Amino acid sequence: MDEYLNRAVRLLGSEFGAPAHTRVFAPGRVNLIGEHIDYNGGRVMPCSLSLGTYAAAARRGDGRIRLVSADMPGETVETDAAQIASLPHESGAFRRFGWAAYPLGVAAKLISRGRGIGGFDMAVMGSLPRGSGLSSSASLEVLTCAVLRELFGFELGGVEAALLSREAEHDCAGVNCGIMDQFICAAGRENSALLLDTGTLEYSYFPFDLGEYTLLIMNTKKPRRLASSKYNERRSECGEALRLLRTAYPEKAALCELTPEEFRAAAHLLPEPLLRRARHAVTENRRTEEAAAALSAGDMTRFGALLNASHDSLRFDYEVTGFELDAIVEAARAHSSVLGARMTGAGFGGCAIAICASSEAEEAKKDIAAVYNEKTGIECEIFTARTADAPFGGMM
Repeated sequence: MDEYLNRAVRLLGSEFGAPAHTRVFAPGRVNLIGEHIDYNGGRVMPCSLSLGTYAAAARRGDGRIRLVSADMPGETVETDAAQIASLPHESGAFRRFGWAAYPLGVAAKLISRGRGIGGFDMAVMGSLPRGSGLSSSASLEVLTCAVLRELFGFELGGVEAALLSREAEHDCAGVNCGIMDQFICAAGRENSALLLDTGTLEYSYFPFDLGEYTLLIMNTKKPRRLASSKYNERRSECGEALRLLRTAYPEKAALCELTPEEFRAAAHLLPEPLLRRARHAVTENRRTEEAAAALSAGDMTRFGALLNASHDSLRFDYEVTGFELDAIVEAARAHSSVLGARMTGAGFGGCAIAICASSEAEEAKKDIAAVYNEKTGIECEIFTARTADAPFGGMM
């Protein structure tokens, strides 16, 4: 981690000639289970990763804002705090800033809330694999919250940082995401998983101890080209399914407020594909509750089975996996050391996870990669995950 922070400091100096006033890390995330339900009021179970986004930053006295990313060479962005404050909070106004729409959107939201933000220089770089679906945008947003809090000395709690970051992504970057990514990037703790009720924002930590097993993250190296458009399409389908189900349950404000039993009683109200979309949301919520109980009891066999069931639901009911994700999950499941595997993130590429016996992890990584390459012709990347603290990880 220090290596990346030091590189960010050097980039700040070489690009802007500025000494760093603060250095900050914000993690990426992997969602263990509870996929595509954070915008349906469901429970999710993510953990924060030691891979993430790093920044070095310095205050300026002239109101100018200058941003540079090691991952986007040649794309230095310059503006000023007054201009950001004057922009309407809509994606069209921020689109011209490219990758910097995310941090500048956060700055604009903070200014609109009365935080005293002036000029600053910031250099950022990431250790998350690009296009992997490990939440680089949320990590960058939360990172910016923490950087500006440190530079300008205002109060900002973790829940507010997560909500503000999501609002910036909605309004300024034009991505209608849920709350999970920003929340875990702000609030994650080392050696812990987070159980978050996205409807109420009630949350709890519990030890993420896999015992004799290891969490593998398997990057398909398949770009998630359909993820954004299909994400919005699935949100729309879920909204329509909820509207129809509320004729039977008018008190329900979100799909995941229905129990599986209630859903089955009213399933006749839904045409295809809305039936399958809603069934995934309702059953995935129940699986997340059961997965938390399994982890707490140390029942890794049950936890692995729930991962398998989650992927199957995402594949057949929600239809967000795709050939590459299915291929890597099938390759993992076929290995004798693996208890379960599933896609994680938005889908249509990106990453999957697997629970693997630690003693066989290196062999499993090689075997899974070989089978995947034979099926797809793609060289994947598989690594062992470690957890890490987030910049607002003292929450609770």
